[in-house]
Amino acid sequence: MMTATEHRPAALYLGLALTALVALAPLIDTATAGSIAEHVRAAYPDWPADHVRLERNAIVAWTAITNALGIPLWLWTIRLVGKGRRRARTVAAWAFAAGAGLALLNLSFGSEQYETVLPPFFGLIGLLPSLVGLVALVAVWKRSAAPKETR
Repeated sequence: MMTATEHRPAALYLGLALTALVALAPLIDTATAGSIAEHVRAAYPDWPADHVRLERNAIVAWTAITNALGIPLWLWTIRLVGKGRRRARTVAAWAFAAGAGLALLNLSFGSEQYETVLPPFFGLIGLLPSLVGLVALVAVWKRSAAPKETR
């Protein structure tokens, strides 16, 4: 007998894990490497440390929050797929579109002083959950399109 977990594509869980890691990455950077602060200092070399810290905090908060928004979407999709709900395909498609759109915004958004507001590394790793999301989306659509077993 198969459990509900066996009905869920592994890509859903990988996407959830990557999303959580990507959401934590800017917080870890703030506590360790400081590359986001360096990115701000490079854009605004004349700013005092307090201004750099405020800008860094805004970038860290934006990055962590926008990436963490994917966590409830992954959980919702995993739940719907596990229950075999037809709307799982629709939710997975909308979640992928939202996540990929936000990841592309984070990767490409610039301003007067920044080529991109996020350091390129954080923009690129932000795409990872979307790439896995595409794999998961295909798996969910294939799974729901497959003929059901008869008992």
